[in-house]
Amino acid sequence: MANTDKASLFLTAPKVARDQSQIPRDERAPLPPTQIGRALRELDIVWIGAHSPQAKGRVERSFGTAQDRLVKGLRVAGVKTVEQANRYLEEHYLPWWNQHLTVAPANPTDAHRLLNAEYDLAATLSRVETRQVANDYTIRLDGEIYQIDRTQIRPGLRGGNVRVESRLDGSLAVRFADRYLLVKQCLAPPKAPIMKPVHAPRGKSSSKPSAASRAAMNDLFRKSVMPTWAAGQIDRTRTRDRLD
Repeated sequence: MANTDKASLFLTAPKVARDQSQIPRDERAPLPPTQIGRALRELDIVWIGAHSPQAKGRVERSFGTAQDRLVKGLRVAGVKTVEQANRYLEEHYLPWWNQHLTVAPANPTDAHRLLNAEYDLAATLSRVETRQVANDYTIRLDGEIYQIDRTQIRPGLRGGNVRVESRLDGSLAVRFADRYLLVKQCLAPPKAPIMKPVHAPRGKSSSKPSAASRAAMNDLFRKSVMPTWAAGQIDRTRTRDRLD
């Protein structure tokens, strides 16, 4: 069980426009979980969001003590670097805390669950994304392309969704259903160069026309044998185009 506030790290907040009324909590559609919410769900940890600071008084009291005593202790010890702060925390503050502020529980039985083999911390404590496999059995993540090995191809993989885990050690794990796939990063295909049209200077041609083009243009624009005044007197109702 985890008891925290309702920060956006633990709960996805619904987006409501200012001019619209907020939908009641019971009528809202379920929103996708955050990375922390997903990890808690995979570890079977129940998350309880506190409506006020008083609802999680134990952790708030510890925060208040740390903000008061720890800050003053660091100032008195003349701490100026992170290394000095960590040394003061381990050698002075935590021993004082355990000696004066801890209370022995009424039931000393440890209620923590054992980490069974069904829990994979490396997979749970990672940034998880969902990607769709393309027709060429590749996936895209953060602008990079990853190719699935040919030996890993199975029915339903093309066009299906895979779980991509960006783990803490910098590695990448891709899982389809209950099986992890071998992938390798491949280079993106080069973009085709954009060809800009070359405009010839005004009054000049960029290339000379061929002989066949010149002949066709000469036939098209050759001078007519019949004078223009005679062509205007042709009777178009006759079957022949010659004047008597």
